[in-house]
Amino acid sequence: MVASRWKSPAIVVGVFLIFFMLKKSSFNPSNTFQSSTVPIRPPVPPNHQDDGFHWSNVPQRYSVTSMQSLPSSVPKSIPKIQHVFPKETSSEKAIRISRLEAVKGNFTHAWSAYKQYAWLHDEVKPISNGSQDPFGGWAATLVDSLDTLWMMNLHTDFKEAVEAISSINFNDCALDELNVFETTIRYLGGFLSAYDLSGGKYPLLLEKATEMGDMLYKAFDTPNRLPVVRWNFKDGIKGVPQVASDNTLVSEIGSLSLEFTRLSQVTGDVKYFDAVQRIMDKFEDQQANTKLPGMWPVVVNAKNGDFTGHGGFTIGGMADSLYEYLPKQHMLLGGATQQYRRMYDYSMTAMKRNIFYRPMTKDGKDIRLAGQVNTDGKTPAGELKTDPEAQHLGCFAGGMVAIAGKIFENDADLELGKKLVEGCLWGYEIMPLGVMPEIMHTVPCEDVKNCPWDEKKWLDKVGQAYEGEESTEMKVKKHHLPPGVVKVDDPRYILRPEAIESIFILYRITGDQSLRERAWNMFNNIIRHTLTETAHAGLDDCTVENPPRSDRMESFWLAETLKYFYLIFEEESVVSLDEYVLNTEAHALRRPK
Repeated sequence: MVASRWKSPAIVVGVFLIFFMLKKSSFNPSNTFQSSTVPIRPPVPPNHQDDGFHWSNVPQRYSVTSMQSLPSSVPKSIPKIQHVFPKETSSEKAIRISRLEAVKGNFTHAWSAYKQYAWLHDEVKPISNGSQDPFGGWAATLVDSLDTLWMMNLHTDFKEAVEAISSINFNDCALDELNVFETTIRYLGGFLSAYDLSGGKYPLLLEKATEMGDMLYKAFDTPNRLPVVRWNFKDGIKGVPQVASDNTLVSEIGSLSLEFTRLSQVTGDVKYFDAVQRIMDKFEDQQANTKLPGMWPVVVNAKNGDFTGHGGFTIGGMADSLYEYLPKQHMLLGGATQQYRRMYDYSMTAMKRNIFYRPMTKDGKDIRLAGQVNTDGKTPAGELKTDPEAQHLGCFAGGMVAIAGKIFENDADLELGKKLVEGCLWGYEIMPLGVMPEIMHTVPCEDVKNCPWDEKKWLDKVGQAYEGEESTEMKVKKHHLPPGVVKVDDPRYILRPEAIESIFILYRITGDQSLRERAWNMFNNIIRHTLTETAHAGLDDCTVENPPRSDRMESFWLAETLKYFYLIFEEESVVSLDEYVLNTEAHALRRPK
């Protein structure tokens, strides 16, 4: 949903405190990996003016002796996803086109600022009109926006951007440590999507995707072939021995499958698929053995391959895309294996019981939000209390559950997906500016079938959430709390896409026109408060009038948020969910026919 979906969540600090008190476990390399018996001679680093450097030539210390093949897709094994839309009237089309152009106009507004003030840098600063390089200076916004440019028929800008990527040197980086997850979803996903959407007419896109894949593949060169997700790739060039971290975020190691699988599909080289399939096999092997069977904790030990040790569970930040990718990998593999369906179904059993909850609302609407839970593994799962912390990052869940409900023909899950989408729409529509904050707490219903509004209960929760001698009514006013919201833990809005992502998916599945109307209201509220003279800026506090703004526009604003707003008003055949699967950065990867 996002890119860096884990970026700023308030997840249980205890997970990390517990982790650092644990002793590090020993581990044994799998027999399927062979350690080099002679010292590896590192290739000449790129800054030695060796134009012939290629990541594919970098030796593997722990080479793979047996590769897993790509399974063959099963034709027609996945049901149709998209609604059959009736022909629109001329007046409906006029309204739709006007809204489509409004979204496109905001995209070109921000894209022009990037071109003028930050070309080939990672991000433009939307207030000071400067640039910054949080991803190493590899033009993150440019690569992330390639497929959006194509979808919006901005082909001149697209060709200019494609030509520019030839000058990006992926053999050197301004950062000492590379985030493998972020690089995979933004860059590898971005190149592959642009290649797929443009029909393979720009070979440079596949060349760069392969170059990126070969670079990232070196991060898997560890004794157990689990990747170093925060990777010193310069050491990788030099052949320095490396091991995976014993403190790994589960989303970062578990959300690489779509991009690597698609790279294998388009290149015919199975090594990329083999690399990620090994990870997911390990996830499946341990799924029943965690402290909340069916789900995996936020932190895992990739060094010794233990994914069960910790007790914090969420589908919000630092975990989200792991679960998102389970039904999507099933789609990308064309139903070739039931593995990802099994894993998804098992995780949903735990989510329905311990993560999804009904918040108490003033109008009594039956909606759902995603919370989180901590467990020592000894308390029966049915007795655990869900922490009703709703993250904007968790708003991807409605789309995930709805699309899985369609492909796995589960009507009850489709209805659950609708309730989850409604939950995040509620999160937008009740807030003072019509924009949902990063994190907030609500009042969970004790009975999901009978949950009338209880003003006293809400106010009591507010009083407990905020310290101080002032009256509860003053706390509500001071913190701008709408009915049902107990606390706004993080009032920022950083241009996130997860809510509109799920609204778009549900619209394509159901054809419900009211979703378009509500999306349009969301769009206008967001633009009203984020628009700057040259681009768009995140909000430091979306609960107050004239919200303070940050001097940052993350690349996912153009790659995801505006893309989803555009696609919900575009013709439904454009990026059809029956033809493409979208990664967690909204990059469209072509599904097998």
